[in-house]
Amino acid sequence: MTLQCIDARVVVEGRTLLEGVSAALKPGRFTAILGPNGAGKSTLLSLLSAQRRPNAGEVLLDERPIRSFSPRELALRRAVMPQDSAVAFNFTVHEVAELGRYPHRQQPDADEAGIILRALEATDVAKLSSRIFNTLSGGEKARVHLARALAQIWGPRPGKAARWLLLDEPTAALDLAHQHQALGLLRDRANNQGVGVVAVLHDLNLALSYADDALLLAHGEAACFGPVGEVLTPERMKRIWGIECTPVRNPDGVLQYLFGPSAIS
Repeated sequence: MTLQCIDARVVVEGRTLLEGVSAALKPGRFTAILGPNGAGKSTLLSLLSAQRRPNAGEVLLDERPIRSFSPRELALRRAVMPQDSAVAFNFTVHEVAELGRYPHRQQPDADEAGIILRALEATDVAKLSSRIFNTLSGGEKARVHLARALAQIWGPRPGKAARWLLLDEPTAALDLAHQHQALGLLRDRANNQGVGVVAVLHDLNLALSYADDALLLAHGEAACFGPVGEVLTPERMKRIWGIECTPVRNPDGVLQYLFGPSAIS
């Protein structure tokens, strides 16, 4: 069972955003998509979530072209958290999280209300349940959308079909404590519940702390894919980001980097 990108190419208005990107992502692992600005990270996530089709190449879910899945089939298998947190109507926090259960309306779980509550509790927004979503801070909105995505793929699928969480910069609006809380939650879903987690991240030390694998993009191409500690080497980071770094170890042994001044002028 994989979510696989094969020689994907994306061209928009004559500009190549991705060129020949290939990777096989596995359920039960947390994969971070990394790279500098403009490297094609969000574009790649849009391919993996079937929100965009490649100009060339293919995306496969369990060896089947992802474009062959119906919208409902996909919605039961994967949830997406985009960067944009806007909601057009004055929904409450509970109602936004409840949207994640819409694909299950034909075969609802026996505890739909409980799933929504537990998803809100998992992202620390249950106390905001009755608030109007559009009155929240950016970080609170992000946590509500994470709850919605979690609720969408909360339970195992028939036949043990893999579930996927695809997230575009899920920590961008979060404070330090909630960044770690959210990524720890995602790692738990991957490592203990078999969910495939794929997240665009910018903080390399957070990726080293929580991700299993990293797909590193540069100039629209896949520069490296593999275990995160093997991908994020000082030499590779200097070449791609133009920045010096020094490796250190946390007390728990996790690799982290101290960064020096950027070579960008």
